[in-house]
Amino acid sequence: MNYRKLGQYGIKVSEISLGAWVTYGNQVKDLETIKQITKLAYDAGVNFFDNADVYAMGAAEELMGEVLKDYPRHTLVMSSKVFWPTSEDANGRGLGRKHVHESIDRSLKRLQTDYLDLYFAHRYDPETPMEEIVTAFSDLVKAGKILYWGTSEWPAARIAEAVTFARANGLAAPVVEQPQYSLVYRDRVEKEILPEAERFGMGLVVWSPLGQGVLTGKYDEGLPEGSRLAQYEQFRERLLTEENRERVKKLKAVADELGVTRTQLALAWVLRKGQVSSAITGARTPEQLQESLGAVEVKLTPEIIEKIDAIFPPGPDCYA
Repeated sequence: MNYRKLGQYGIKVSEISLGAWVTYGNQVKDLETIKQITKLAYDAGVNFFDNADVYAMGAAEELMGEVLKDYPRHTLVMSSKVFWPTSEDANGRGLGRKHVHESIDRSLKRLQTDYLDLYFAHRYDPETPMEEIVTAFSDLVKAGKILYWGTSEWPAARIAEAVTFARANGLAAPVVEQPQYSLVYRDRVEKEILPEAERFGMGLVVWSPLGQGVLTGKYDEGLPEGSRLAQYEQFRERLLTEENRERVKKLKAVADELGVTRTQLALAWVLRKGQVSSAITGARTPEQLQESLGAVEVKLTPEIIEKIDAIFPPGPDCYA
């Protein structure tokens, strides 16, 4: 396994990380399976495990916490997130100080740990002043409940505002952004987010680097029963287009040339960017994770990148 710093900051995360979204508590509920997947990841050198309070409404954190408690805490980089509604209470969502401070305590309890290495503002909250948002997260750093905080799917301008405000007022600034980034969703990140990350010395840990599984080739001939896109129509409509099917089929020739799978090629393509600290992967089985782990050995030459870009050229994103 290779490790990268979060931008200019001292903490290091594995290039491939394991996330709980969609899988833990939804597609995978069996604790023994989760233990097998986690052990495989840990033994391979994965140190970054990503979660959120809203994943399976807390069940994902509980499952991951039950497994990770058996590993030395200092060897782990654990994260969670806050923003989305976790109750029907008036203050049960957003980035107001009350919700942030109460949510971290619940996440720590479910994850069975005293602190989180990373805590993400899961979306930007237009209803809460930036001063309150930054101060709330900075206070958690001072209290020792989190070591660093970051943003997820924030507009570039709001990231810049948060960093600028924090630095001007002696507060803890966000050190990492977590955007969606893949061959089928690249334009916004490359045009807006990567330049800001470089300007402020932030790292990126990206989610859905396999385009919800489309880039693996599993949907070449249809929609397998039980697959992620079979369950999530909002992703299926945008990602599983005929154009993307044909592009993914063409990607196989490039992967075959390198002697790797399309999964490994797609992950290596994401990791080609130095600002990308880690690619967050999900896994329903140990076999899926094992394939993803092989991406760290894939080296892409400029010629190979040019071939990939010819198949998936920069352009309007599928969610634009």
